Amino acid sequence: MPASSEALTEAIKRALEASKRTRFDQSVELVVTLRDFDVKGSEGRFREVVFLPHKPPKEPKICVVAAGDLLLEAKKLGVVTISREDLQAMRGDKKKVKSIGRQCDWVLVSADLMGQVGSVLGPALGPRGKVPVAIPPRASLAELVENYKRATWVRVRGQPQIMTRIGTASMNINDIVENALAVLNVIESRLGASKMDRVYVKTTMGVPIMVGLR
Repeated sequence: MPASSEALTEAIKRALEASKRTRFDQSVELVVTLRDFDVKGSEGRFREVVFLPHKPPKEPKICVVAAGDLLLEAKKLGVVTISREDLQAMRGDKKKVKSIGRQCDWVLVSADLMGQVGSVLGPALGPRGKVPVAIPPRASLAELVENYKRATWVRVRGQPQIMTRIGTASMNINDIVENALAVLNVIESRLGASKMDRVYVKTTMGVPIMVGLR
């Protein structure tokens, strides 16, 4: 691991202290710059979902596209639900499709509706970097929803760097550190420590603070 928990703790403390005061709970982001990394080659397609050990207070909006019993179960969970009929009604309605693209952070989809979701919602989800997630057969929808409430994308998007949210300013610093370590572990295991150049942490309204590496 290129960064220790002690170094991350110190950097996060500095980032929080240096951040402007706001009326909202700012996100804490982890930024990893990469060396000798070809963003236009196969490396540039690096994309992983990381389930953070500690769920941030600002939960992402989960949307479920389903039919039948699965749709009824989703409604009981209180998430945004989209039925087969809703999808059909949205076809050609650019305003409604864009609204769903903005509203939904994660879109969980019944396997039999994946194709329809791709054609109807794809134009709104794709540009925002949102990818529909197929609901596995016999999976517990409640567990899946809870997992995605603590999920974050770890990916490269056009530049040789990875930037992802690891928490909010109101969280316990130790929890933010553990979330950061979970992300760094995934990057190191997938790309190798030699590809990781520098690590920074920052708040939404703050400046990047470099983490001391080993």
